[in-house]
Amino acid sequence: MKPKPALNDLLAVMAKLRSPEGCPWDREQDHMSLRTHAVEEVYELMDAIEAGDDHEMAEELGDLLLQVVFHCQLARERGAFDFEQVARRITDKLIRRHPHVFGNVKVKDVDEVWANWEQIKQAEKHGTKHARPSALDGIPRHLPALARAEKLVKKARKAALLAKPKPAAGTTKRKLAEKLFELADSAQAKGWSAEELLRGEVKRREQALRKREASRPAR
Repeated sequence: MKPKPALNDLLAVMAKLRSPEGCPWDREQDHMSLRTHAVEEVYELMDAIEAGDDHEMAEELGDLLLQVVFHCQLARERGAFDFEQVARRITDKLIRRHPHVFGNVKVKDVDEVWANWEQIKQAEKHGTKHARPSALDGIPRHLPALARAEKLVKKARKAALLAKPKPAAGTTKRKLAEKLFELADSAQAKGWSAEELLRGEVKRREQALRKREASRPAR
């Protein structure tokens, strides 16, 4: 007899855990109570990848998959969506956003792949409540401040809202890393949070960049 796919077993186990006969802890959870768990699992997966530990990587991928399955079970109970719909949507998206693989579009390099991806994404969201009229839209609010700053700078430069600075003479990766650490150390010595300081500055810069974007003549 052909064994059942492991994913089917996982979905069945999750449904059982959420049932009246299941686990009290699992039954108490909702989307909000679980929201930080996925982030923690991603960080643990990153540790396993950087360690080159395949055993841990497989385990952490399983933990991350559990978060997906858990949210899908919660949504299924609400009548919102289920795992099948989630899997189908991402499959369709991958096919739709890779016309150079699944269609007849020709691309010469990775830059063209990204350009097509962005155009298709914009078209998909146009006219919906998820539309992104600003070139700065789409940066997750809960990203760590430094990662958010990097995303903002990248988007702003791509949209010609921010010029690329000239690095100071003698700047190296090591010196820049040391400077970042020293800034965090200085903030801590003052009793300030470097994370919160940068988060506030990123918010201020984003507001200024959005004003600059809004003031540009329409194309």
